[in-house]
Amino acid sequence: MNANLQAIVEACSRGSEEDSLNFRQVLGMLADAGVESYYADFRRSAKTYYLPDGESIEVQANDPDVAIASAFDVGHVEAAVRQSQAGTHTYRSFCEKVMAAGCSGYLVSLLGRRVVYFGRTAETHVEHFPNK
Repeated sequence: MNANLQAIVEACSRGSEEDSLNFRQVLGMLADAGVESYYADFRRSAKTYYLPDGESIEVQANDPDVAIASAFDVGHVEAAVRQSQAGTHTYRSFCEKVMAAGCSGYLVSLLGRRVVYFGRTAETHVEHFPNK
């Protein structure tokens, strides 16, 4: 595994958590590094970054102090996404809001330009990347 690539995904993960990088910046850095998708697993407090050759890199994530609700509330997930897009709250706050709305994780596809949020019972909500 390329040590430079490891450093890039770690910087993206920490940059999100510390609010020093926004979603667009993270996507740009990951795309430039050749990452095609990543999975944020709230249950394990981990992010896994996937490369086209089948390799992956896992990074531990900060553990928000919120339990994942048993019911998946699409409306609340959408509201948290819109607030995040508007820059009105931190990444940690975003994670706490979607977890409270029953989101157990999300998959970001750089290739598909979308994010799939899902709950404990595999309910999903898909958000396409903004065109701005």
